Amino acid sequence: MRRSDLSDSPPYGAIFDSASIAPSQLNENSISRFFFDALALSAWKAFQGTQWSLRINPSSGNLHPTEAYLVTGSIEGLHNKPAVYHYAPKEHGLELRSEIEPEAWRRLMALAPEGSFLFGLTSIHWREAWKYGERAFRYCQHDVGHAIGTLRISAALLGWEARLIEDVTDDEIARLLGVETQSGPEQEFPECLGIVLPRGASPKRFSLDSDAIESISAGGWLGRPNELSPAHVPWEVIDEVTEATSKPRAQVNIGAHSRSKRPALHSLPEREDHDEPRARRLIHQRRSAVSMDGSTSISKTTFYRMLDRTIPRPATAPFDILPRSPKIDLFLFVHRIDSLSPGLYVLLRDSTRMAAFQTATHDRFRWEKPPDCPEWISLYLLEEGDVRQMAGALACGQAIAADGAFSLGMIAEFEPTLAEYGPWFYRRLFWESGLVGQLLYLEAESAGVQSTGIGCFLDNPVHDVLGFENHQFQSLYHFTIGGAVVDERLTTLPAYEDS
Repeated sequence: MRRSDLSDSPPYGAIFDSASIAPSQLNENSISRFFFDALALSAWKAFQGTQWSLRINPSSGNLHPTEAYLVTGSIEGLHNKPAVYHYAPKEHGLELRSEIEPEAWRRLMALAPEGSFLFGLTSIHWREAWKYGERAFRYCQHDVGHAIGTLRISAALLGWEARLIEDVTDDEIARLLGVETQSGPEQEFPECLGIVLPRGASPKRFSLDSDAIESISAGGWLGRPNELSPAHVPWEVIDEVTEATSKPRAQVNIGAHSRSKRPALHSLPEREDHDEPRARRLIHQRRSAVSMDGSTSISKTTFYRMLDRTIPRPATAPFDILPRSPKIDLFLFVHRIDSLSPGLYVLLRDSTRMAAFQTATHDRFRWEKPPDCPEWISLYLLEEGDVRQMAGALACGQAIAADGAFSLGMIAEFEPTLAEYGPWFYRRLFWESGLVGQLLYLEAESAGVQSTGIGCFLDNPVHDVLGFENHQFQSLYHFTIGGAVVDERLTTLPAYEDS
């Protein structure tokens, strides 16, 4: 597929204003750009004769266990029949896996608006497990969440909407993507299926025809996956949790987005148009910081804007891709925010959880809203003081959590959520945390700083700091944002030879 010019881009803020971008026509060029801005390579790094690639979608240890698929009708310039494709980021190409009979495609998408297509994501656990052992499963889920975020943001830049489809089982996803017959340590496990559709055409509920999936699955499949390594170490616990969290055929209770009114960002001072970074350049320059300088601070206005952007709003990317109210809230370790006291804070992304958090956390916490914080941002100071040592210690002793302008822990409403939905929702909690992380990556780049996800943290000490005595709430992911220290030993090369 053809790679597109990054100068052809709306401003970054347009991602969050769906009406500001004219919808693109569905053709080979728009599909190419959809994947290019979501899952393609972003650069190559080189050091002492060794090269490795970076991607738009971040991954724990840059190991990339996530594979992506396109399921679509005939597209001008791509193929004259409906088909299933695998996306190959190194080549930025689509690999034809199977053609779909037009009647099967019509039945599959009978409830979908005209001009819609599907994407699917799978995980290869071994790509993470060889390095991280049993932690690999949750890291794979974080990566899925980041990829969901990059896909939704890329769709927004094309004037499209995107939603995850919950009314489909993991087995059906595997059959539709052609991975159901895989086996062994490097098999692909189905994660999610999403629909991309014209803006304003989103149905409240969307499902796929099961018989059509069976018909597509019975077709011929082309290609075979590459093998990572000839030897493997078994991790039975990963197999057990994969089975336990599989999405079954059951009544789907997907919930609804919180309808609380939140004023638009114009209530905060915005950049002038000529200072607004271009969205696509920002997306392609995103990097995971490996070290922070311990001195950079950010303005309070920038900090509030970052927090505001993490709050889900109806029909607003990227969180509208999730068909439910938010389950993730943020505990923040504030180190250097101009004119804001350092200390431990909480951001409730769903303010209805405030009473539950106050009951679950320490009695000594102050729960004071900063005096100049916008009223719709549910940010509260819990304890004032220097929390740098605490942040680093909780992140397995990693200085990067203490040296940023701030770091944070993502806390899930855990046992009540699993009790309501079932064990299959366990993975979705990690997806939401990865999606929050992807938004924070872009917010950091937009502010002229950098960020990185922190996968290693100490669950029980985190809970002790907050006062949790059970698993009503659970720590799932940590993050840090600040001034990055650039490793000057590394050479950066273009992602593709002709770019």
